Amino acid sequence: MRLSSRLSLTQQNALLLVVVFIAFELLVASAITYFLMLPMARRSAADLAGLMTLSAQTWSELPPITRPAFEIELARSHALALRAEPPQHAQPPTWREPYLHFLVASLNARVGEPVATAREEIQGEPWFWVSLPAGSRHLSVGFPHSRIGPRPIHALLASLAGGALLTLLAAWWLARRATRPLQRLQEAVTSLGRGQTPERLPETGPREIAALSRRFNEMAKQVEDLLAARTVLLAGVSHDLRTPLARLRLAVEMLVRKPGPELAAQVESDIEAMDRLIGDVLTLARGFGHEANQRVALPDLLADLVRATPGAAERVRIEAADIRLAVPVGALRRILTNLLENALRYGNGQPVTLRAEIADGQCRIGVLDRGPGIPPAEQEAVFRPFYRLEASRSVSTGGSGLGLAIVRQLAAAQGWEVGLQDRPGGGLAVWLHIPLLADAEAVP
Repeated sequence: MRLSSRLSLTQQNALLLVVVFIAFELLVASAITYFLMLPMARRSAADLAGLMTLSAQTWSELPPITRPAFEIELARSHALALRAEPPQHAQPPTWREPYLHFLVASLNARVGEPVATAREEIQGEPWFWVSLPAGSRHLSVGFPHSRIGPRPIHALLASLAGGALLTLLAAWWLARRATRPLQRLQEAVTSLGRGQTPERLPETGPREIAALSRRFNEMAKQVEDLLAARTVLLAGVSHDLRTPLARLRLAVEMLVRKPGPELAAQVESDIEAMDRLIGDVLTLARGFGHEANQRVALPDLLADLVRATPGAAERVRIEAADIRLAVPVGALRRILTNLLENALRYGNGQPVTLRAEIADGQCRIGVLDRGPGIPPAEQEAVFRPFYRLEASRSVSTGGSGLGLAIVRQLAAAQGWEVGLQDRPGGGLAVWLHIPLLADAEAVP
């Protein structure tokens, strides 16, 4: 089947609701007709049959002088007419209403034999006549069609028609209401697939639709951030590679003319700087995969980190409780290494403190320095790729501008948080917050 020939979700839901509601309407109407309306019609027909036979017998027993008054009262009170002669222009009856069948059956039972019936048009309205025994003769008793009370078939057809119409309207409205958020989601997904920025979906409606809209909005925000980060990365790396490339070009020309160990060392230094920059960019660009948790003692991890960082042994002091965590050790080491290198680079040669403690149900690991700090207005901006407080673009003085960006992204991938805080007396404290698991241990 071709895709264009398939029913839409709105049409499918509307059709399903219509079928279900009509089936329910048929079931209810059938039950009401069978258990309520038909018994009432039989009882009403039996009452009318009794009234007709009683009227015929009463008329035959009355004196002739009082019969006209009785006929007038009977027509006024019960819409019944009596005739001594059979109706003129009578036609064979066409019984459609079940009520008339019930009436004839009841009359046959009362009289004890089949009664004669006829149909006659009087002033444009059909009348139904029945010949009943009255003493030694037969009397015609009739009533107009409007005299018939219960009409279950008409009621059933009318209720089905009205119910089908209301069901169709309600089903279409409900289907449209249920599928409209999905249509908006389809349009937003199509826009996102074309590289455009879709409008945020309203997070309203049923719980499932609101949750789906919320997840799409989060995904759209992540895609926007990813595109923005890609643009920044491409622009930053192209800009930062130009300076070492220019120095390499100049050094190559000078090496051809006058080789020397100083130029060779400069070339090697520029190559290492470019390699570090490209490595940081690739690390940030490809994200971070899942790393299995390993149980680690924080004091041992911090001591090993200090020994592995050049220049840290003389300036770093460790203040850590005996805390044991199950964490991705590689990710934690990378984060703390970047933070410690920043603290050593910008700490004005002052001591740096590594602190680990338990607070508010979390493990906090802080890297505290006594450097110039970061202005509050720029404490969020420093986590953006290639953002530097140092005005020059030199890697040797200001770094690549990717250290804190890698820290933020790596921490977010593990469900951790990184925050900056000014220290009393000057300096900066960078805190890594790690939620405690059930198997975490801490000894003060």
